[in-house]
Amino acid sequence: MKIAIIGAGNLGLAIAKGILATNGATTMYLTKRKTGSIEKFEKYGNVTVTSNNREAVTNADILIFAVQPNQFVNILEEVKDLLTDKHVLISTITGFSIAQIEAIVGEDQNIIRSMPNTAISVGKSMTCICANERGKKRIELALAIFNRMGYSMEIPESQMQAATVICASGIAFWMRMIRATTQGAIQLGFDAKEAQELAMHTCNGAAALLIESGSHPEAEIDRVTTPQGCTIQGLNEMEHQGLSSSLIQGIVASYDKISRIKEGNM
Repeated sequence: MKIAIIGAGNLGLAIAKGILATNGATTMYLTKRKTGSIEKFEKYGNVTVTSNNREAVTNADILIFAVQPNQFVNILEEVKDLLTDKHVLISTITGFSIAQIEAIVGEDQNIIRSMPNTAISVGKSMTCICANERGKKRIELALAIFNRMGYSMEIPESQMQAATVICASGIAFWMRMIRATTQGAIQLGFDAKEAQELAMHTCNGAAALLIESGSHPEAEIDRVTTPQGCTIQGLNEMEHQGLSSSLIQGIVASYDKISRIKEGNM
């Protein structure tokens, strides 16, 4: 696959690393206004670094846009005359709808919206994907690309804002949970490095149990709780202190914020 990543910032580079790590591109173009910080990617041999978006579009079939929302319109205007029916446009821009993209480049383009998270750089992203009518014919291609870097799911566009909160912002939420567990382990006597390792690998194991078994979380909780035991004592105290409630409220608050951003009200 000939891939161009338009906007090699944090997310763009995370996607590039994920694709390159799985040999997912025949050739890759990375674009950025100032290329000095990304020139090292040319060591891969099949990667070209440039500040010229038109050059990248001309030499690629799959265009992954990872720019700031306020830059996206200008970039689409800059390259739209180069677009052909071979191109697949994949946007990672939060809050920028398919209809907005179509208004610039036309409904006859293969347009896909994706919402990966930064775990894509280690092949563990949860990526949600939707497409316009024409782009639905290429949705399997997009799913294949992102499945090489984790797990992907096709959803309706109406759920993309919620997916942004659960999957993209969700990385930060889970990091905070791991940090809190680390702090608890330190208080119980482990040094900081040991505490973080315990928290990280236990979190990883919990997710893997659910993924591999298909179990419900409560079923796995029942397996480690015993009558009058320490696990149920800890869980009940966490719930008394509002663990589940605060998580849900935080998720809803994040969703409310992204909804206000979309409406133009900060």
